[in-house]
Amino acid sequence: MLLKHLRLDNFHILVTFPQVAMSLGKSLRTACLWMEHKWPVASRYLICRQLSTGASNAEAVFRSKLAEGPTFQDFLKNSFQRNEGPTEIEEDPPPYLTATLSAGGIQQVYLETYGCQMNVNDAEIAWSILQSSGYRRTYTLSEADVVLLVTCSIREKAEQTIWKRLRDIGALKRRRQRSQLPLRIGILGCMAERLKEEILEREKIVDVVAGPDAYRDLPRLLTVAESGQQAANVLLSVDETYADIMPVHRTANTTSAFVSIMRGCDNMCTYCIVPFTRGRERSRPISSILEEIRMLSDQGVKEVTLLGQNVNSFRDSSEVHSHPSTPTMLSRGFNTIYKAKKGGLRFVDLLDQVSRVDPEMRIRFTSPHPKDFPDEVLQLIQERNNICKQIHLPVQSGSSRVLQAMGRGYTREAYLELVQHIQECIPGVSLSSDFIAGFCGETEDDHQQTVSLLRAVRYNMGFLFAYSMRAKTRAYHRLQDDVPPKVKQRRLDELVTVFRQEAAKVNMKAVGSTQLVLVEGPSKRSLTDLCGRNDSNLKVIFPDTEVEDQHSGVASRAKCGDYVLVKITGSSSQSLRGVPIQCSSLRSSHAFR
Repeated sequence: MLLKHLRLDNFHILVTFPQVAMSLGKSLRTACLWMEHKWPVASRYLICRQLSTGASNAEAVFRSKLAEGPTFQDFLKNSFQRNEGPTEIEEDPPPYLTATLSAGGIQQVYLETYGCQMNVNDAEIAWSILQSSGYRRTYTLSEADVVLLVTCSIREKAEQTIWKRLRDIGALKRRRQRSQLPLRIGILGCMAERLKEEILEREKIVDVVAGPDAYRDLPRLLTVAESGQQAANVLLSVDETYADIMPVHRTANTTSAFVSIMRGCDNMCTYCIVPFTRGRERSRPISSILEEIRMLSDQGVKEVTLLGQNVNSFRDSSEVHSHPSTPTMLSRGFNTIYKAKKGGLRFVDLLDQVSRVDPEMRIRFTSPHPKDFPDEVLQLIQERNNICKQIHLPVQSGSSRVLQAMGRGYTREAYLELVQHIQECIPGVSLSSDFIAGFCGETEDDHQQTVSLLRAVRYNMGFLFAYSMRAKTRAYHRLQDDVPPKVKQRRLDELVTVFRQEAAKVNMKAVGSTQLVLVEGPSKRSLTDLCGRNDSNLKVIFPDTEVEDQHSGVASRAKCGDYVLVKITGSSSQSLRGVPIQCSSLRSSHAFR
């Protein structure tokens, strides 16, 4: 093995590999100075690795001379003999802090997001971390030095979309001229967590793989990738909430934003991959959440959606010592696989404080589990003018037998009883839900029970999917995916048809009413119309004409972020149509709700 002989200041060091310096947490030069201070007897020669057994004669001679030098005992002896303080040495900065400089300039990052709103928020967190490390963001793929895909693993179709996109980006990477900085590609999020080895092996073009709890490590991973190596970090955390990271939202003029309040899930539904890709449930401190919402309010954001896999199980344990240790109270007829949690601030406390930040900011939340709906939460939603009277209540199936196989912790009857209770507590509430068609062992009778549930509840919004078995889940190990794909698709089509029929009936009841609409911008189908959403989160289309302001009396065109009172004149299963009456506000429009 070849040796490298260095002269630093007035002493010599013999090294075979630089890792000795890194093991000390310092650069090579710093490590040498440190050794000179601690062990002066050994300052002339330091053997960092034994010579190979096949050493040359010259090396053998040199080894014999070294044998006459200081021993390990001399190192220890002189270490204890010196008592003076350490020499002040300026340490080199960690290599990832100067990653962009090593490439000869500031690098541009292109981000694409797939899947749920949590991934949108994850992309904002990842970008905040990269921005603080000197990267710039581009929205043009061809200009990017780094391409990061924030991925979803909830269904097979979502992963297939990512594989296809990777092939497209890989072609771009190969077309890059040799004189240009090589394009680096990273897979972030749930798919990275679930398929880490396969991503690195199957698609050799991928340079970086980072799980949902590893975004802080992105600068280092990208630096490793600069050297031509693949880099991965998919370690899950029991406490990572990114509470100290302020997400960077894409545009400062947006009307709405997503705010993550917790990460992970403990419910362990048999079909769900989330506990395995996002880890255990942990909540973000309320103080951090309020800080972000105040910042969004200052930026003019008019609607915030609180995000989590199970938001109404929120529990801020950082406040456990100053609040009673009351256990979680489940909805009647519901149970869970884990022990009741105690202490800390609950979701009702968070909702109360968040709604006080800005009375003109709408507050929504998703996604809750039906088991966690205490009356305190329902009462607060009813009382606060800026908490939307719309609740997402995922049911997944209308069959008690299938719900048991899914591990949902409730029956059809318990769910319907909860729906009735919510409707009594919050008159006029709008409900949305999730449905899975063709779960393991689902019969035609089970399917028809789901159809009848759709007709009984009449949701105004729904998210319906055919079942897709995921590896690692309990269903994967214990159940059989025995419903044929064609049957799944047929059942899904039937559910979609029934949902639209019932949603059309619900929306038709809004015709003739006056509703407050938050303007989002021009309609996608017509430049002469504006589009916004009402309290029920339903899309409302109306003409882009001048309307009088309720407070100033001045007539002008409504703009993005304005509240407009709209008289509803028509409806469909997906949206409402109306005519604008006047610009208003949340507080002054309370009578129209």
